Amino acid sequence: MDQDKRLHFATPLQLRLSMRSECPYQPDRTEQRVAVDINENPAQHDQLARAGFRRVENWVYKPACPACNACLPWRVDSTAFTPSRNMARIWRNNRDLNRSMAPIRLTEDHFTLFARYITTRHADGQMAQMTRDEFLSMIENSPIETLLVNYHTPDGRLVATVLTDVQDDGLSAVYSFFDPDETSRSLGTFIILDLIDRCREAGLPWLYLGYYVENSQKMMYKARFQPAEIYRDGLWQPYSHSGSHSVQQ
Repeated sequence: MDQDKRLHFATPLQLRLSMRSECPYQPDRTEQRVAVDINENPAQHDQLARAGFRRVENWVYKPACPACNACLPWRVDSTAFTPSRNMARIWRNNRDLNRSMAPIRLTEDHFTLFARYITTRHADGQMAQMTRDEFLSMIENSPIETLLVNYHTPDGRLVATVLTDVQDDGLSAVYSFFDPDETSRSLGTFIILDLIDRCREAGLPWLYLGYYVENSQKMMYKARFQPAEIYRDGLWQPYSHSGSHSVQQ
């Protein structure tokens, strides 16, 4: 029997630790991240995602904040999820929208919609000063399979978009933006409902929604989508709102 006598070594992950910056979720705290560049080995992405990492461009990152572990990776069980009455109403209110899922192809409509969304919803956030080139990089710089899911009105007007990573065990909502004037549609909620539905259609068990912080008003909407799991102590485990998961040492 022929045997390959060469030695094979896996390239070790090169972890980088970010500088501390102001925490966007906890007042009077700083945040710090550990990050990995996956450009040369994008196949590592899904394994890292299952370990609680998130992607931005060619980097995957995870909070590594001293004396705080309030950020909990959150994923929704798409097969067991049941919408509330309010969610069912939101779903019906958006039945007229046309959805398209395709490889990334940005248009002027995308940047215009993004700029309106940021200015209205997050004018004091870190992304408020993002340039067109920075926006383009955020959307198009992905070493893994990534889709833009677009939602248009019957007359062809773009009202919502979500950048979505495709993983072997689910979909990951990387970033979404929508028309801030369409308040009656509750587009943020609808996008998540639609992605859960897409997971079911594809036979994918999980929708990854990033990090959840129990004490953050910005993150509370995620708790509406259950059953869900959080990643804590090296394991994914069912979430229960007991207060014990918001550990701030």
